[in-house]
Amino acid sequence: MIDWAISQLRERPELAFFVTITLGYAIGRLRIGSFTLGAVTGVLLAGVLVGQLGITLPGVIKQIFFLLFLFSIGYRTGPQFFQGLKKDGLAQAGLAAIFSCVAVVLTYAAARILGYDVGTAVGLLAGSFTESATIGTGSDTISHLAIDETARTELANNIPVAFAVTYLVGVIVATWFLSQIGPRILGVDLASECRAYEAAMEVAATPTNQINVWRRFDVRTFKVGVDSMVVGRVVADVENMFSGARFFVTRVRRGDKAESPSPDFVLHAEDLIAVAAPHEPLIENADAFGTEIAEPSLVPGVADVVDVIVTNKRLDGQTIRELAELPAAHGVFLRSLSRSGLNIPVAPGTTIRRGDVLTLVGSPEHTEDAIAAIGVPDRVTDATDMVFVGLGILFGAIVGVPAIHIGAMELGLSESVGVLLGGLVFGWLRSARPILGRIPTPTLWLFESLGLTGFIAVVGLSAGTEFVRGIRESGLSLIVAAVVILLATQTITLTVGKHLFRMHPGILLGVVAGAGTATPALAAIQEVAKSPVPTLGFGVSYAVGNVLLALWGTVIVLLLY
Repeated sequence: MIDWAISQLRERPELAFFVTITLGYAIGRLRIGSFTLGAVTGVLLAGVLVGQLGITLPGVIKQIFFLLFLFSIGYRTGPQFFQGLKKDGLAQAGLAAIFSCVAVVLTYAAARILGYDVGTAVGLLAGSFTESATIGTGSDTISHLAIDETARTELANNIPVAFAVTYLVGVIVATWFLSQIGPRILGVDLASECRAYEAAMEVAATPTNQINVWRRFDVRTFKVGVDSMVVGRVVADVENMFSGARFFVTRVRRGDKAESPSPDFVLHAEDLIAVAAPHEPLIENADAFGTEIAEPSLVPGVADVVDVIVTNKRLDGQTIRELAELPAAHGVFLRSLSRSGLNIPVAPGTTIRRGDVLTLVGSPEHTEDAIAAIGVPDRVTDATDMVFVGLGILFGAIVGVPAIHIGAMELGLSESVGVLLGGLVFGWLRSARPILGRIPTPTLWLFESLGLTGFIAVVGLSAGTEFVRGIRESGLSLIVAAVVILLATQTITLTVGKHLFRMHPGILLGVVAGAGTATPALAAIQEVAKSPVPTLGFGVSYAVGNVLLALWGTVIVLLLY
């Protein structure tokens, strides 16, 4: 039976690919303490295992998957990458660039001192900083070196060996260092610093992950009493009576006439009114409106919960407080704010950026007004604009193909780097013109995840027979090199961020986590901080780190060859 299965895999290598993917995702779910290996490491190990059977796949398959992955990460991070080039994002982008430059310089030095070849250096850089895209750009550059095919293959096979050894080291060390040692280097109590920042920003403590059982916002109906605080007041005054919370008088019935009141509408005794507000403040201040009654005709039959992409240029750089003062924001509540897929703390002083996604709650008539003023709705759909995807990859590849030949080297952006840049541009276009290039979140996840793991599967299969030998020969030195490079890079960046950029400690740690594409580290930092403040530094730096660390795959080859 086993012999038959092996023969089938050898005769049909496409089946070996899916065996590798299946095993890899299963291995990636395994836990080591509080860490999981992750799909990338799992698929690489599965590819190496299956590759022991001598099964390989054509290199063009690897490249197809990798280009899809590169376009996807560019598309996802494009808005934040270009946001980082603006004045108020330059500090975070600049610190991320410093991080990336220190990383490549130290990796180059380690390769020279320890005598690593080009392939091992690429894997060391990719694994230490958990940036899988570096593997592809480095491999692509190696494939264009003017050396014989055997030498190119050997160098390429050394990349996944070094990556596999150092990737888990990179995840664990970055998470531990930034969450536990980072605050000590900065000399702060991280939780206290973040609480103070939240207080200054007026971040409200609201229930999270309970939206199905806890009403964040509510609409209740009242009969205005003779002695009510609102009698004789205009609606605009009533809505501003309560500091710290947004109240709206959404409907009024006087006699047989029900209407949506204007700001100068004067409330009288015996009026029936509907009041919308956050749940707790509405309960606490219910007596101010009169006697609560059941009057469903004044309450909308449905509430609209809609994600809105910010496209209005005039809103870019405004705070949530300023946004709330717009006439179109009347009757609408902000449930959450996300940037590059990360939830951002919602506070009056939080700055809105073009491309942000605001989750609004309100009656359909009110949310439609808000959508028109803010941008476009990002409503659920399963349709992907494949014309946009195809054009983005093709555009990037065409930009990256031209090259100058200097001796054994081919200098140019390369096809892979071009596609990454194409993804950045097309992702930015999507944020500026959301009617273009719709890629639903699940589809983007599939492109990014399967694109990367498909690429890694082919790499693992190709390197299978050389993998064990490489681990045996270089494993220990690679671990030591990865730890030293990573700790030195993070320490230098934290020091520069503290003394030169003078960043808030929580935001600074988020910037360093983003620059090193260390998402698990961000979660650990937030746990120590007991605050979402570190996410404010993650988005821009993650976008810049993704791009630069991917580019360094090409640079490290050119430096060492």
